[in-house]
Amino acid sequence: MAWKRLIIFLFFFSLSAEAEEFKLDKLVSLNKPWGSTFVDNDHLLVTEQSGSIKLVNIKTKEISIVKHNLKFLEYGQGGLLDIIYQDNMVWISYSENRGNWKTSTSIAKGEFNNSEIKFENIFQANPPIDSGYHFGSRLAIKGKYLFASAGERGEGMIAQDASKHPGSIIRINLDGSIPKDNPKFLDKPKWLPEIYQIGVRNPQGLTLSPFDNKIYISNHGAKGGDWFGEVKKGENYGWKILGWGGTNYNGTKIGPKWKPGFTKAIHYWVPSIAASAITIYKGKEFKEWNGLALITSLKDMSLRKLDFSDKENVKEDVIFKNQIGRIRDIQVHSITGKIYFLSQDALWEMQKK
Repeated sequence: MAWKRLIIFLFFFSLSAEAEEFKLDKLVSLNKPWGSTFVDNDHLLVTEQSGSIKLVNIKTKEISIVKHNLKFLEYGQGGLLDIIYQDNMVWISYSENRGNWKTSTSIAKGEFNNSEIKFENIFQANPPIDSGYHFGSRLAIKGKYLFASAGERGEGMIAQDASKHPGSIIRINLDGSIPKDNPKFLDKPKWLPEIYQIGVRNPQGLTLSPFDNKIYISNHGAKGGDWFGEVKKGENYGWKILGWGGTNYNGTKIGPKWKPGFTKAIHYWVPSIAASAITIYKGKEFKEWNGLALITSLKDMSLRKLDFSDKENVKEDVIFKNQIGRIRDIQVHSITGKIYFLSQDALWEMQKK
């Protein structure tokens, strides 16, 4: 029928129009990059899971090695993880070698230097665990606070035990000291003092919104059940009581998607897309996206945008898919608004044509 042909034409035309809005350029090749942060308008500081920290000039494409003193262990999903820069200081999350193959999601801080950074630990997720799974870990700064996500290391119900760090969102001061208004000091006396929220599995996205000043998070479910939500003080996202719509990898049921008494995510993905880094876009290059959440993914190899202004009617669009491989991290240039991605082996730049 003519109307069916018209619908098909308009569908493919809209996909083509979306594809024509931007271009992706590979800037440099990297080795399993994980986290990135701008230190000025021209340079990105990048971690590689295998242990290197590199300073990349996005204009000249020059790469230099930044030496460091971290005692890390590249074990399974572990290694050097996220990194964030502010006011000539650098914070990094990594899988710390605690001996006998035990590791922890740890955070260190050091003064920025383009040739060598001498880090000092300011946080360790205890207890250390012999596992190569689910370290998290992203960092976000809000005012005088550092937020960090700590994965549950494949231990499931440890995420419900607030006397242990794995499976939680951490909030500490920028110097590593503990805020006096964290949940332990209010109405959660059994919680460890650094814990801000519990019940997460493997959260690999964390960002501060420049619009509402809230911290948002993305989390890997098991076989299905990825989600995007808000970090909320003293609350519980429910892992592994809740399954968020997913199942165990052997197909057995975990629990309900959500039930009262637990934090409800803003948006879920079933089946899983392996949601990784996120940002709330603010910039002039794609000004029509201002205020939208940009979600990168590993398994799905996509960039998605979420309009979550109406929490009861979240609108999702796939911007691109299968163009640069698995996407680990995303950064937005504060001046130009261009977007930068870490894939499994490269740094990419996205801009309008």
